[in-house]
Amino acid sequence: MAWVVALVLLAEGFLVAALNWFLGMVVDRQDMSLAGLDPSTMATSSKVGGVVFGLYFALCALVAVLVAIRDRAPAGLGRVLLISAAVVNALLGAFAWGLVGWTAFLTMVVVLGLIVLLLMTYDRAEGPEQAAPGGGAGADGDPQAQAEPGPPAGAPQQVPEQRGAPRDGDEEPRDSVPTEVIPPAPTTP
Repeated sequence: MAWVVALVLLAEGFLVAALNWFLGMVVDRQDMSLAGLDPSTMATSSKVGGVVFGLYFALCALVAVLVAIRDRAPAGLGRVLLISAAVVNALLGAFAWGLVGWTAFLTMVVVLGLIVLLLMTYDRAEGPEQAAPGGGAGADGDPQAQAEPGPPAGAPQQVPEQRGAPRDGDEEPRDSVPTEVIPPAPTTP
């Protein structure tokens, strides 16, 4: 799953960079101006924006590759990058619906779904799993679980403690400073 997301994000980054580069070349060759802006500035900013967005999607693809290699959920900056890529694809899909049509919208929604699926399929459990209470050998389908040794055959049986039963030294928690209740001040004279 993560490999597919990595390939899709890499392709999306390449296409976004290529599209912005192409638009920059069109603006430069047509000598177009928008609201009096310099055409060469517009062309350069379009090309730079395309490269930046392409590198952004390539970095997100790298995070997906690391998820695939490690077989772990992304953490920290990687998780933030993938979540931001999902938001960017949602926004691009919304704009694509109005400007390009439903096929571009559907493509953006598929990429969004893949990213969300990647984020949701890898569990975030860290550390050893906790054994179920009363577990013995094979509890919860765990073949590694060991049975606890019981008391010897002739030893007296101990009565297990009840959960929640008070023990010696258990008292209700007390505050070190008693609570002082102050009535509200009147608001009208």
